[in-house]
Amino acid sequence: MGGVDKGLVTFDGRPLAAHVLDRLAHQVDEVLINANRNLPAWQAFGYPVFSDDIPGHAGPLAGLHAALSRAAHALVVTVPCDAPFFPHDLVSRLAGALRQADADVALARAQDQLHPVFCLCRREHLAHLDGYIAAGGRRVAGWYERLRAVEVNFDDQTAAFLNLNTREELARAQPQGEALQAHSRPRSNEQR
Repeated sequence: MGGVDKGLVTFDGRPLAAHVLDRLAHQVDEVLINANRNLPAWQAFGYPVFSDDIPGHAGPLAGLHAALSRAAHALVVTVPCDAPFFPHDLVSRLAGALRQADADVALARAQDQLHPVFCLCRREHLAHLDGYIAAGGRRVAGWYERLRAVEVNFDDQTAAFLNLNTREELARAQPQGEALQAHSRPRSNEQR
């Protein structure tokens, strides 16, 4: 989006990240924000904000590393700031699959597409991640390949993983927002 902080771009009258944070806050005990610029704007959301520990803006992997370094809980979930429609039951479904499979990380998958930035990871693997990064690893999916990973099917909520990368996508999603939000809500027992 022309070098701007995507999470701070207005969508449906509020910053894109506000929609993400509202959805996430109801699913977790602790919210942390990883940002490397515009820190005062991110701090205005009222959650702890931290920057990458790895120099050179190494992308999502650096954000995951920083989150694992700071989280108070044994399990850490990550979501991107540009995906305001992710499922209301994302964390519970990832956690259930992680525990059932005794996996190290649980990843969202919808319509045969892996969404590796929607993950739940055990904090105890921070040292393993340090080693991967020290060896030159920079791909999130590349690190997951070295762990016991379980993929969690979200085919019932495929539109929920729509991420908004351009102003055109934002404009197209604006009128669809209500329908996409309704679609990403967990189904009640009567609808199952």
